[in-house]
Amino acid sequence: MHDDRSLVEARLRRVLDERIRPAVYPESVPLDVAVWHAPGEPVPVAEGLAAEPEPIAVGARWGAPWGTSWFRVTGTVPEEWAGRTVEAVLDLGFDENMPGFQCEGLVYRPDGTPVKGLNPRNQWVRVGAPVAGGEEVRLHVEAASNPVILDYHPFRPTWLGDKDTAGHEPQYTLTRMDLAVLDETVWQLVVDLEVLGELMAELPADAQRRYEILRAVERALDAVDLQDVNGTAERARGCLAEVLAVPAAPSAHRISAVGHAHIDSAWLWPLRETVRKVARTTANMTALIEDEPDFVFAMSQAQQWAWVKEHRPEVWARVKKAVAEGRFVPAGGMWVESDTNMPGSEAMARQFVHGKRFFLDEFGIENDEAWLPDTFGFAAGLPQIIRAAGSTRLLTQKISWSQTNRFPHHTFQWEGIDGTRIFTHFPPVDTYNCSMKGSELAHAARNFKDKGRARHSLAPTGWGDGGGGTTREMVARAARVRDLEGSPRVVWETPADFFGKAEAEYPDPPVWVGELYLELHRATLTSQARTKQGNRRSEHLLREAELWAATAAVRAGSPYPYEDLDRIWKTVLLHQFHDILPGSSIAWVHREARATYQRIAAELDGIIEAAQRALAGEGDRTLSFNAAPHGRGGVPAGGAGQEQPSGEVTVTDRPGGGHVLANGLLRIEIDARGLVVSAHDLDADRETVAPGTAANLLQLHPDFPNMWDAWDVDAFYRNAVTDLTDTDELTRGEDGRSVRIVRSFGSSKVTQVLSLPPGERRLLIDTEVDWHETEKFLKLAFPLDLHAERYASETQFGHFHRPTHTNTSWEWAKFEACNHRFVQLEEPGWGVAIVNDSTYGHDVTRSVRTDGDRGTTTTVRVSLLRAPRFPDPETDQGIHRFRHALVPGAGIADAVREGWRINLPERRIAGAHDVAPLVTVDSDAVVVTAVKLADDGSGDVVVRLHEAHGGRARATLTAGFATAEVTVTDLLERPSDAPAPDRAGAAVALRLRPFELVTLRFRRA
Repeated sequence: MHDDRSLVEARLRRVLDERIRPAVYPESVPLDVAVWHAPGEPVPVAEGLAAEPEPIAVGARWGAPWGTSWFRVTGTVPEEWAGRTVEAVLDLGFDENMPGFQCEGLVYRPDGTPVKGLNPRNQWVRVGAPVAGGEEVRLHVEAASNPVILDYHPFRPTWLGDKDTAGHEPQYTLTRMDLAVLDETVWQLVVDLEVLGELMAELPADAQRRYEILRAVERALDAVDLQDVNGTAERARGCLAEVLAVPAAPSAHRISAVGHAHIDSAWLWPLRETVRKVARTTANMTALIEDEPDFVFAMSQAQQWAWVKEHRPEVWARVKKAVAEGRFVPAGGMWVESDTNMPGSEAMARQFVHGKRFFLDEFGIENDEAWLPDTFGFAAGLPQIIRAAGSTRLLTQKISWSQTNRFPHHTFQWEGIDGTRIFTHFPPVDTYNCSMKGSELAHAARNFKDKGRARHSLAPTGWGDGGGGTTREMVARAARVRDLEGSPRVVWETPADFFGKAEAEYPDPPVWVGELYLELHRATLTSQARTKQGNRRSEHLLREAELWAATAAVRAGSPYPYEDLDRIWKTVLLHQFHDILPGSSIAWVHREARATYQRIAAELDGIIEAAQRALAGEGDRTLSFNAAPHGRGGVPAGGAGQEQPSGEVTVTDRPGGGHVLANGLLRIEIDARGLVVSAHDLDADRETVAPGTAANLLQLHPDFPNMWDAWDVDAFYRNAVTDLTDTDELTRGEDGRSVRIVRSFGSSKVTQVLSLPPGERRLLIDTEVDWHETEKFLKLAFPLDLHAERYASETQFGHFHRPTHTNTSWEWAKFEACNHRFVQLEEPGWGVAIVNDSTYGHDVTRSVRTDGDRGTTTTVRVSLLRAPRFPDPETDQGIHRFRHALVPGAGIADAVREGWRINLPERRIAGAHDVAPLVTVDSDAVVVTAVKLADDGSGDVVVRLHEAHGGRARATLTAGFATAEVTVTDLLERPSDAPAPDRAGAAVALRLRPFELVTLRFRRA
């Protein structure tokens, strides 16, 4: 028999495109349109509704970049349309290929009631079903003319990413503003044919079912009169009824469809625009919930819920109603879908504290899952944090983007650094914007790696980023494949329903241990250095502010700034969103972030200073406040006192040029090039720098990835490198214990100060870069005389090890990785740490020694700066300051201590008396990450701590105040099911597992 599949498929495509889809709206009349362009930033709804618009015609250009235009559309339903379904069809000039990345609108009634969002795949507004005829129609559209910035092939540098540089040229052409009759039979026929055509294409070429569908489609097309589609659509649908009624096989894959709209809290638009994107999407989804009884929608990111509550109370009322019905579901339990690589320990914990608490306070709902479909990899400390927040599950999608290795599971247990396991699911549909296409569903079923053991997967369904969320077409598709032969079975369910089924059918899934590394987007650890520095500095300022404010409240009766700290924490958490902190947003976002971090720093400095002055009293003694979790210079951790003298530092000339720094513990040789050619540990009589190499070596690479400029660095960047060894200046520092080096390269300049603090085993390297390069990558290299097969990298509440070799493709793919405050390498008995105050990206490699020795050199390189041109064409141009320290002889305990120390420098003020710590711990292995008052205003003292060295620890924590009770709590400061700690008065005995996280709540006597 002649195989005519391709002919039928081609016929189906053309008839749908040219005849049937146009017949969905068989009759229409134009609406009258007028527009008012808001000057500057968006205006309140009442102001937009009250403004006096001017007439505008379809075909006119409108919308300066980042502008807001209020369209008023008016008209009358023709009398002859009585009894029919009528909709307003409002096309602002959409490009249907890019939902969420262009103009958008929110429709209001004249009284200010929101109706729904307008998006490329969602251009309709229901007027009546049926209409009586003669109804007056008056709608207002708040339209955002967000410019199209994303251009995949290729990415092009653009100045549209900031309102200050975007210009004023209109971006869009008003395309259609009509009242139209909706022929629901034709609309249903379109969905029938789309579902069957897509299913047919996915079935095996010789499958009986494929040919049954093909013949039914052929009969339906024959039944359609192309000159009278509306009159023959019912007949055509009858030809398809039989094949649409055949049930799925019992073994069919099960898909839990979850209504979804992944909305980046900032990316190719500023934060203020996300507020409106969320309002449009939630208006859409609450309207769809009212129309579709089976539909369930889940929304993550408590910050976005809070924006709706604050800025769109009329939408919020509809959201609350849908939540109460169980149809609009809070998901994820985090303040935002943050990056998880770079946020510090406390910040990652507070993402869950503030996120979960919002949903508990507003709805009494506790989320059991972390929801992070688009985050760029997952740090190894995250499982413990999720569990400590009272959750047990994780959903993500992004690992499917990895370029080198395919992850071996879709459902599994993920084990973190402390042994905590989290039930984790990667949807095999491989998208968080599923549209219920047959190709997507078939891919999910084929791709699912746990066949034979499990049969359920999840599909986040809907357009994100302002694309409007789930559409009525997606719901209609899902209805047809609920139980359809050849397709997976699809049912709308909440995330909790899915996870419950998945856990029940797969009680013993495989285990993945360690980080979930994304083999892509590695440059997000470096791009937009000022944003990363702002985050790191804010995290440590918040630690200081909480510590000293709590100490002042207990010791001096000072008021504790609950509201200020809560607000500032939420601002910092917002800026950890996975396109802000990673540096992958437009210039506007990062410009605002820099200003926000400066404002936060000033406010937190004020809180810290006020608390310290209350504690120190009036006097002329110079007191050093030590906020680090380890004592230093005679000052206890968390306390204040006078520092003790700690020795001398000498700077001498080096034969052959350069200088020698020495302090009795280290001897540092800096050659005439300003490079460190020797860092000798005098006690151990051990050299740090590999023979024939030099440390403190700045290296410059070309950096032009194949795609995703701000996101990616590709391995081939290493093929070319320039060592920056020429010096403009090499002089002794004016302080008498440092060396100053100045270099020029390209259009840029670097000034470094190398110094040895007295009595300390660390070489401080302060680097200032006046950066004016384009598409370059700047690294700072430390070749070490160490043979180490692995190295330690700090992450949340601990550290984990990565190999220094590339035995497998999994190891090779980690050619750029994340650390927090330190990386540390060691041979038994002796090690080296490199600590930093604000950088995250690094690489570690091994090479053959160049001095004839058979050993190897292990090189650690810190990533300093990049210069991508998309989406911000001036990424990181200007002056940057970094501080690093090379710590010879450092074990893991030294690395932990020095990492904290470089990030929390002492604060010195004049005062009258020392300040005793609020709490003390008698073991350096136990690190206190937070000391604060309880969030509920009770005055209880909350202490969070963890084992930091990777071993078992016994310690005594002693409260420096009278205590009535101590309770082990979760991150939300609620009593946990852990046994009460042994306590003798103010002393609490602790026994901790490796990296165990504990939160203690002290009720004061």
